[in-house]
Amino acid sequence: MKALLVAGARPNFMKVAPILSELMARGHEAVLVHTGQHYDARMSEAFFRDLELPDPDYFLGVGSGTHAQQTARVMEAFEPVLLEEDPDWVVVVGDVNSTLACALVTAKLKYEIGCWLAHVEAGLRSHDWRMPEEVNRVLTDRLSDLLLTPSRDAKQNLLAEGIPEERISFVGNVMIDTLFAQLPKARALDVPGRMGLDRGKYAVVTLHRPSNVDYPAALGAVLEALARIAQETPVVLPIHPRTRKNAEAFGFSPVLERVRVIEPLGYTEMVSLVDGAAVVLTDSGGLQEETTALGIPCVTLREQTERPITITEGTNCLAPWPLNGEGVSEAYRFALERRERRGARMAPEGWDGLAAQRVLNVLESFSTSGAGNM
Repeated sequence: MKALLVAGARPNFMKVAPILSELMARGHEAVLVHTGQHYDARMSEAFFRDLELPDPDYFLGVGSGTHAQQTARVMEAFEPVLLEEDPDWVVVVGDVNSTLACALVTAKLKYEIGCWLAHVEAGLRSHDWRMPEEVNRVLTDRLSDLLLTPSRDAKQNLLAEGIPEERISFVGNVMIDTLFAQLPKARALDVPGRMGLDRGKYAVVTLHRPSNVDYPAALGAVLEALARIAQETPVVLPIHPRTRKNAEAFGFSPVLERVRVIEPLGYTEMVSLVDGAAVVLTDSGGLQEETTALGIPCVTLREQTERPITITEGTNCLAPWPLNGEGVSEAYRFALERRERRGARMAPEGWDGLAAQRVLNVLESFSTSGAGNM
């Protein structure tokens, strides 16, 4: 079996790594395509190093641009790769522009070259069509032959959209495979100790979504809350370049001085920092999952989440919307109290470090059963 795996941005790397490893362990042929949608070469290299990923077989180098420009560039660059490699499977992960772009190309060519399309992390829904990721998720699921879901609730979303049940398979969360694999190394790094922080006595913040950082009122509200929290406990902000740029442009640099701003971290370093935190505040999707798996309280700085299982079965909660300084501060205090009173932790089903094995089981089963006539 020959599988072509697509990664485009940082969240994809953690999902691709365990699948690629399992493919090679079982003796299958694996082709890794890095679209270059994540165009920070230094950070991209750090993630490949941390996750022990081999150099990609193809680097498309599409870089930045509008959603339309980025999607179009990926499609244009990916088409000749797909024709040349002629795989049995194209495996796309997550919900970035590269995910949809490569799914579109595959869907148009799959009958010509005889391959199938699998979407890992299928069925997640925020039901907020203002999010570009929601558009990417829904359309990729519609195009895919095989939909591999990270949680049981995702299946109901797909069935409600008319996806045939036989195309849906629950495999669990491949990102947690990577988290658990990297956790011993992350804890040995002891990033909190190196920063002079006491475990369980600081907050970690990530902030990058345009809805939060591209508008003065939104960014000001979050930074005001962080300044309030910093009066009680150290706040560490590995700052996204876009967030830094806008904070300076909007005149919020004095507020940033009240929190501990650091440069973005590599994956393993970030896991080490998060693992020791009292609370994480984030607008990231992946951190909602990682904090649930680690048992770290999380405050999500968004109106809704496509990962409701992190709320119903995990440690996540949504900050009051629209975001304001008092609301975010109250959500932080609620999360801190939850940490102090929580008992034994149960991870969601399939978040056990074995999801990539289940992905390969399904791919192999479909390949041998002739289920490509779906």
